[in-house]
Amino acid sequence: MADNFDKRINHLIFTLLIMITFAIYWQVWDFEFVNYDDDVYVLDNVYVKSGLMPITIKWAFTTTHASLYQPLVWISYMFESDLGKFVSLILGDEIGKNNAGIFHLTNVILHLANTLLLFVLLNRMTGYRWRSAFVAALFAVHPLHVESVAWVAERKDVLSTLFWMLTTLAYVSFALHKSKRSYKLAILFFLLGLLSKPMLVTLPFTLLLFDYWPLMRFPKLSVRRLILEKVPMFILALVIAGATIFAMKSRGSLGSFEAYPLGVRIANSVVAHVFYIAKTFWPSDLAVVYPHPGNTLPVWHVIGSAFLLLGISAAVLLLFRIRPYLIVGWLWYLITLAPVNGVIQQGKNAVTDHFSYVPLIGIFIMIAWGVPDLLRGILRTSEDNRQINIALSVSGVLAVAALMVPAYIQVGYWRNSITLFSHAIKVTKGNSLAHNNLGNALLEKGDAELAITHFKEALKYHPEYTDAAYNLGNALYELGDIEGAIRQYRKVIKEVPQYTKARNNLGSILAQQGKFDEAIEQFEAVLRIDPNNQTARQNLENAKLEKAGEL
Repeated sequence: MADNFDKRINHLIFTLLIMITFAIYWQVWDFEFVNYDDDVYVLDNVYVKSGLMPITIKWAFTTTHASLYQPLVWISYMFESDLGKFVSLILGDEIGKNNAGIFHLTNVILHLANTLLLFVLLNRMTGYRWRSAFVAALFAVHPLHVESVAWVAERKDVLSTLFWMLTTLAYVSFALHKSKRSYKLAILFFLLGLLSKPMLVTLPFTLLLFDYWPLMRFPKLSVRRLILEKVPMFILALVIAGATIFAMKSRGSLGSFEAYPLGVRIANSVVAHVFYIAKTFWPSDLAVVYPHPGNTLPVWHVIGSAFLLLGISAAVLLLFRIRPYLIVGWLWYLITLAPVNGVIQQGKNAVTDHFSYVPLIGIFIMIAWGVPDLLRGILRTSEDNRQINIALSVSGVLAVAALMVPAYIQVGYWRNSITLFSHAIKVTKGNSLAHNNLGNALLEKGDAELAITHFKEALKYHPEYTDAAYNLGNALYELGDIEGAIRQYRKVIKEVPQYTKARNNLGSILAQQGKFDEAIEQFEAVLRIDPNNQTARQNLENAKLEKAGEL
């Protein structure tokens, strides 16, 4: 009888989690792709658009495209590309622009699966159903998680987290029942997770945290034994970590120490940890990109953030025996954020919302277990005090409901590139990337004049931003300012000689002006840099024919 009641309660929790998740994310069905990595991952990726075939699957497992080794992400996109073609064939038209709705909906389904698995995991380990449900609800609706779900290019977040949850569930089954099958499943799921996103390299450390609490395996087993259990995972993690660093270096996405000195990285990392905590409790002014402050961070920001982090660390250490969930939650946050905390600089962002997708689980655990214990400690009341339980339940519901409002609004900004980057410009300062991408979106819509304004703003904040300079040339050309376009392309080529798109465009304009020798020189330069550039090859042939008077 009790088992049936428990199942009904769990089913009710599942239903509520599904409802609040879709209440926020249903709107993504008719969203477009955005011009920030979605082109790299899907729109301009011929392998993805070709669908699942032996040659594309081979590419997925051998490429470091987008500076990461993530074959399962590519395969998931390929599957959706095939599904989009099938849907278009059946319905006679596309669902959303380029079937973007299918890709968006997959992210939502994966996020929902992660939410439900998180509840199951915590409930199974702790036996605290409603606290586990609260953590899962916070995970489902928090505005900081919107980026991981609403951004097609962040498929790696939601997909890898699915395998993270499955790995941990299998490990818990192994820990509780000594099942060799569960252990093998944990290794398999971990490998699949690593093939989705390298950030899972921290997962074995989180299993050690759960060994301490809530599994309570430390008193029974030695630390050495618990570490040895996870040696296969540590080996896999080291291999993937090495491959990732190699991929990032080879693709040029790993920030240099000249651009980001060690002192700047450490200072930004300290502030970044506090940034995510602050946004956890007050998730306002979230943006798709936050400009890196470089060495301009106020000293008091860094010192204040350092003292706060040290203070929290000292507090959880003092309480680790009587409140073990505090140190587990805090170390979860620090450990899972470590690969992306800014010490290893990736791209040009100071912080990024999607980096918090998994780390915030630790903060949520601290809240879900800490607040009830703190309240009961202050009031010196028993665990089953009815009034306290009611107050906590109402507070939990109100907290989740309060977070759903800004989350819903934040999702709406991802409707298209114009809404996304307009919002980013509104809530940040000196955001050259946002200005550049907004300019591109406006240029695509035919508003070259307004696009020029944003390209110039991008160059004002970042004068060496070659992409913005190139795009400005494109916009000037659209407005008929041919000489202005030529100046921009020459400027880009001078700063970055291997910028093939600028050379191609410059060559095309020169050919139109009858300057065939100069045009041929540009096209030949492109082919020396990129021998497989078919556009340049065709342009070169046309220029030679026109020079010979055959066209």
